[in-house]
Amino acid sequence: MTTAALMVLMFKGGLALLGEDALRGRRVPWAAVALTGLALSGVALQLCWSGAMDTFDSDPAKSGWWRVVTSVFMQNGGLFGGAWNIATLAAVAALADYFWGTPLTLGLFLAGILLPERIDALVGAGGHHSTDPRNFAGSSGATYFLGATLASALLVRVIQAGRGKAQGKDVLLAAGVPVLGLALWFTQSNGHGLVSVYGFVLGTLTCLLARPSALRTNPALQNTERVAA
Repeated sequence: MTTAALMVLMFKGGLALLGEDALRGRRVPWAAVALTGLALSGVALQLCWSGAMDTFDSDPAKSGWWRVVTSVFMQNGGLFGGAWNIATLAAVAALADYFWGTPLTLGLFLAGILLPERIDALVGAGGHHSTDPRNFAGSSGATYFLGATLASALLVRVIQAGRGKAQGKDVLLAAGVPVLGLALWFTQSNGHGLVSVYGFVLGTLTCLLARPSALRTNPALQNTERVAA
């Protein structure tokens, strides 16, 4: 439930970032289509081939450079867990595509696959080398990483606007992601919380360096500025 609550925070933050009305009539989110298609293909492969998980998971006891990537598109949480992972991947990737654009969304998702394990090894945190088989596959980690980049973008947008008490809700949504993420990590050793913090940090840096046009032209931001004026 706590992991789901973190996802709800990120999803609501993404909606606040884009504006719920701004989702109507938008283009096809090709990053979401591609990533969801890969995840569904992975599930289909698992159903058709009993050896798919052993071949593509990220068991540290097995060799194979490809495992860190292919394991993301395998699911080992059962029917409900797999459905949740794919549904949240589709939703978060669509929101990210609308804000970041397709190439940057795919790049951030790839960062969510590759960076957490490297950072964990550097600072001695995380649980990516656990012997628990549930950690060997699944798209949830990269999805939570990507979702957290939306929360960081929302916070950057609010700071840039710099006015209006009405934005307090957006601050709570955005800042709640790393706060809850750290709480999940320290109280439950929940890796979803830790990767969300990593994603939040990278999302902030990406906003500052890439300065996506959506930060300047977002309809919700323009409406807020008109009300404040």
